[in-house]
Amino acid sequence: MSEAGGSLVSVLTPLPVDRAYDYLAPPGMELPPGAFVEVEVGPNRVIGCVWGPGEGDAAPGKLKPVHRALDLPPAPAPFRDFLARAADYTLTPLGAMLRLATRAPDLDREPPMRSYWRPGPPPERLTPARKRVLEALAEAGVAMSAAELSAFAGVSGSVVKGLAEAGALVEERRPGARPFAPLRLESAPALSPAQGAAAAALAEAARARAFRPFLLNGVTGSGKTEVYLEAVAACLEAGRQALILLPEIALTAAFIARVEARFGARPAEWHSGVTGAERRRVWVGAARGEARLVVGARSALFLPFADPGLIVVDEEHDGSYKQEDGALYNARDMAVLRASLSRATVVLASATPSLETWANAAAGKYARLDLPERFGAAEPPVMRLIDIREEGPPPGRWIAPSLARAVAQRIAAGEQALLFLNRRGYAPQTLCRACGHVFDCPHCDARMVEHRYRARLLCHQCGHEAPIPKACPSCGREDRLAAIGPGVERLAEEAAALFPQARIAILSSDIAASALRAEIERIGRGGADLVIGTQIVAKGHDFPLLTLVGVIDADLGLKGGDLRAAERTFQLVSQVAGRAGRREKPGLALVQTAAPEHAVMRALVSGDSEGFLQALAAERLAAGAPPFGRMAGVILSGRDEAQVFAAANALARADAPLRAAGAELFGPAPAPIARIRGRARVRLLVKAPKGAPLQAALREWRASIRIPSAVRLAIDIDPQSFL
Repeated sequence: MSEAGGSLVSVLTPLPVDRAYDYLAPPGMELPPGAFVEVEVGPNRVIGCVWGPGEGDAAPGKLKPVHRALDLPPAPAPFRDFLARAADYTLTPLGAMLRLATRAPDLDREPPMRSYWRPGPPPERLTPARKRVLEALAEAGVAMSAAELSAFAGVSGSVVKGLAEAGALVEERRPGARPFAPLRLESAPALSPAQGAAAAALAEAARARAFRPFLLNGVTGSGKTEVYLEAVAACLEAGRQALILLPEIALTAAFIARVEARFGARPAEWHSGVTGAERRRVWVGAARGEARLVVGARSALFLPFADPGLIVVDEEHDGSYKQEDGALYNARDMAVLRASLSRATVVLASATPSLETWANAAAGKYARLDLPERFGAAEPPVMRLIDIREEGPPPGRWIAPSLARAVAQRIAAGEQALLFLNRRGYAPQTLCRACGHVFDCPHCDARMVEHRYRARLLCHQCGHEAPIPKACPSCGREDRLAAIGPGVERLAEEAAALFPQARIAILSSDIAASALRAEIERIGRGGADLVIGTQIVAKGHDFPLLTLVGVIDADLGLKGGDLRAAERTFQLVSQVAGRAGRREKPGLALVQTAAPEHAVMRALVSGDSEGFLQALAAERLAAGAPPFGRMAGVILSGRDEAQVFAAANALARADAPLRAAGAELFGPAPAPIARIRGRARVRLLVKAPKGAPLQAALREWRASIRIPSAVRLAIDIDPQSFL
């Protein structure tokens, strides 16, 4: 269908809409499916993606024109299919998924012209500095800007300028950012027999243009990274692109260095610490197939790769792969979906796999590769429990005497120790001992956490902060405010008193990313004797001198009745303990607990992770809980608590579509955190058999009730959090 010689195209815009809309392409403008265009929505111009031919359902007089086609590669059909399937599975508006896929600045602008330099005729005078410049260009294999070339060669800008004036460098003017350096594929490291067998299986899969999912299950320190990097090499050799997802951007610096050592060049990076210009460069490079290897956070999964052949989800069990606001998705599951649609290999790597991944491997859906031993001479750490009911720390202290002695011994021997407590700040709450006043967040149903280093009280839900008062705001007493419970800052204070000569480092997400990376590097070089950290210390760090891990409160994660509490506690303590003894010296993990008879604690000491997962699977199977059943969390929120509850009750009364699908509805009830940012929160939970058509039932159920505009409704498929 056409109007005035133009053609109708269906364009999806990055807005919370469920469908594409018709626009009129001017005569002569060729717009294949996937083409990126600029269109008008209301008073604004936005980026859109051509989803197909127009439907012809708009009144001809109301059709708006496509303003221009953007100089970007079209989104491939498998990628568009991925966005549609991901939106369908997560009940996210399709336009919101496109928004995830276009989160790079200035995609609608023409890139500026830039100067790049390549080698020309040899200069008459070749100084050592000039030689380094020419060698750097030869090593890079691509033209470079003057600033990049001087930095890479370690020379001043005048050296590069002199070579250009001498004609030894030839200028190239072209639009866009610098090209991606070629990756060297032939420098494979020495592998153990188990590593070699796993690497061969992954490499074979990566060379094939077929969907192949793997669980790479290796103990901490077994060399999983070297194994899947061989799969990356095979994928690149086959001419396809590879993506490695990491759970924490603080890991990227050390990981990038390992990748650069293996492939001779830095991979592309995609995470919140990357500049806007670099994000645009990586986005365009991925779309053009020029960014061959990308390392990034979960959102890198939504880059428009031209031909993805391998996706690695490192530490696949990590909860940070779940997006908890906006589009609610799990990057681990979406990685499997994207690989299946791209005929690619996906590797889910972990020392403590999630029960979902473990069950899929047990059912034969994923191939399983095991690395049961640490690489080289290193052995897994010995795990011991400290029953704090029998051997607890003194009142007001949190380090048991036997743990303190072990720390002192390691420090005296020139080794490192780590104390783990999964609580940020100084103390989780502050109260007045005179009147009982507790400092709560004025916007949330949460305590204000004392951060003594910053002299602030901070809400960990909404970020509200206030200075630590000198007097109680309720009774006015100045000498009765008390910090209750420990955080890592308070633990560091106790450690400083116990070990006055020790160099203490704190690792916590409160530290800025750049400072955190620098601190991690300093610890790795032996610049600290005692490390105190939150769960960030469990995320894949390799500290050669660290031989002792002390877990201060292993029971903390078992509280609250969370479906995955036991699984997460086992994963977290196992991962933290795995930081110890990663070289020749043996490692020891001492775990403080008041419940040594708990199944998690018994499994930790025995090291029988397989038996623990089998028992956990049996419990979930009997309860019809994931991964043997399905769940969806429903959260309603709004400023007016009565209005939110009224909407929730209306939904509960209209549950016929859910019952027809064999699902059960529980609630409504106040959420465990009943107010965040001034919005009351009410939860419902939908539970269904594994094969139930849950998404279709939820769509019909949601559409049957008109929710007030002031009430926000979010449906979380496969919820990880129940707060």
